[in-house]
Amino acid sequence: MSASVHAVVADLRDRIRQFDGRALRDRAVLPFGVPEIDDRLPGGGLALASLHEVCGGGNDAVEGAAAMLFAAGIAARTKGQVLWCLTRPDLFAPALAQAGLAPGRVLYVEAGDEKSLLLCFEEGLRHGGLGAVVAEVARLSMTASRRLQLAAEAGGTLGIALRRFRQGRGADAFALPSAAVTRWRVSMRPSVPLAVPGIGRARWLLELARCRAGEAAKLEVEASDAEGRIAFSSRLADRSPETGAWRLGASA
Repeated sequence: MSASVHAVVADLRDRIRQFDGRALRDRAVLPFGVPEIDDRLPGGGLALASLHEVCGGGNDAVEGAAAMLFAAGIAARTKGQVLWCLTRPDLFAPALAQAGLAPGRVLYVEAGDEKSLLLCFEEGLRHGGLGAVVAEVARLSMTASRRLQLAAEAGGTLGIALRRFRQGRGADAFALPSAAVTRWRVSMRPSVPLAVPGIGRARWLLELARCRAGEAAKLEVEASDAEGRIAFSSRLADRSPETGAWRLGASA
């Protein structure tokens, strides 16, 4: 883009933030430490005191697990206890630990149904004393997401709605609008090759499907390590956009 076009786009984004009343660029953020991602997020990282959505790129358990580990890696890099809300006791704590989220940091709440889960999610966000709140939700209406976003702002807490479905997804999890600041899809890719026999570090196709006042993007990353950090795949670092290694686009 030319300098004049960049200036116009920047001005429009500033106007949108003023209308929205939230001034995202002035908020505290949680950087990924991956410039290819952080450069496309307002403020250079994932906005704290905000709601974010994460789902698997497919409708099977493997991609759902990848989404869960991505969410766990984000929560692991916050400070304080993490509240994890769910409706069925099938979360594998050792897997969270591999993504950097130690068992001693996690408080689990098992709700009987989706309505109760959303209430726990909202109360956890409003509490203000937690590092992050993660909730495994199947349905998330615009009204519910607005309440959660306001609760996150009030409590200054990062919230992650982990979209999880009991019997396949059917429709696109992000087909309906949401008040979430960002929406992410996580899909599995072949692991990093090793020089010796064995299984290398897992790799994901990470899609930033929506970013308020930012840019959408797709890129391949190496999965969360024991400190909850992802890495831009070194194998793809020198590939051009035409190869499909990454793609960018506008996001409202």
